[in-house]
Amino acid sequence: MSRDRARETGARGAVDASAVLVGFARALRAAGIDAGPDRVQALIGALAALRPGVRSDVYWSGRLTLCGSRDDLERYDRVFAAYFGGAGTGGRAVRAAPATRLRVTVREAGPVPRGGGEGERDGVPAAVLASSAEVLRHRDFAGLTEAERGQLRRLLAAFAPRGELRRTARLRPARRGAVDPRRTVREMLRRGGEPAPPLRRARAARPRRLVLLVDVSGSMAAYADALLRFAHAAAHGGRAPTEVFTIGTRLTRVTRELAHRDPGTALAAVAAAVPDWRGGTRLGELLRDFLDRWGQRGMARGAVVVVLSDGWERGDPEPLAAQMRRLHRLAHRVIWANPRKARPGYAPVAAGMAAALPSVDAFVEGHSLAALERLAAVVRGADHA
Repeated sequence: MSRDRARETGARGAVDASAVLVGFARALRAAGIDAGPDRVQALIGALAALRPGVRSDVYWSGRLTLCGSRDDLERYDRVFAAYFGGAGTGGRAVRAAPATRLRVTVREAGPVPRGGGEGERDGVPAAVLASSAEVLRHRDFAGLTEAERGQLRRLLAAFAPRGELRRTARLRPARRGAVDPRRTVREMLRRGGEPAPPLRRARAARPRRLVLLVDVSGSMAAYADALLRFAHAAAHGGRAPTEVFTIGTRLTRVTRELAHRDPGTALAAVAAAVPDWRGGTRLGELLRDFLDRWGQRGMARGAVVVVLSDGWERGDPEPLAAQMRRLHRLAHRVIWANPRKARPGYAPVAAGMAAALPSVDAFVEGHSLAALERLAAVVRGADHA
């Protein structure tokens, strides 16, 4: 009976470790690293030969299997430090650990002796350190403790939502596409008239503009900080032109305030610039102001517009419906992220939300870190993610 129980515990631990690694890969994708299923399988295979409970082995295995370019390394370090805990940058913290050599060992299957201590922090396996981050991914922002909010801020700082790509009229050299006659002829002349493989060209891709409208009214007080940090990450890490506005009783453009690289400094500047924190909501009127002053001049034209709000409308919902139809005609896509959507039994029956929904292309949740990861995937056009 004890052997069966031990086998069950070992199997459950393997499943939990795999879930932690999958959650880690999701956080990396939200930070802009292409950590797809094939790379996650390579990580799991590498850790099967090493020690999945040891911090240094998890770090180096993930760095070698999940990163595809030099640009990924800094983001990987930030996500690793936020997800698995530890002060400072993940890479520096791990490199300072006693065991930093990557060793591939072949051994008989059996229990791993405890007490080795190499690469662990205070004797706690890496999978256990990450379990709190994995649980935090699905926690509602409204119910977080101050310590959990600090960990959430570190994870959000590693976000890099990417805008949806659009093909431009500009052509660039490519491996596939139409033959580029000029470059092909020049290559043949360079070879002295000898035949050369045809060189090709294709249309360049550029990310669409991203416009974020963040509700800072009283009903969104528990979510505004996290959503503005998401907007800050989009403005700095997504490589797409990003504009951010706050909506409540007034419309305030905060793109300049969010230009600060440090999230804390940026949000302090936003707090000083926004006069209507925790007030009421006039969505229809403010959406009309946005379209009249900014959207119709080109800011919303062909852009991905994201409204982050619970949809509570203090006034008549009919103007909101009319302005949403107007926005939908201008924008490439309209996405609405509602933190209330995740609550049991929720239905979009509130007057404002019901009026806006017919003009929304994607209606998603916005209450947790996992929901914002999903939102980032929808923003970049991966609706299936």
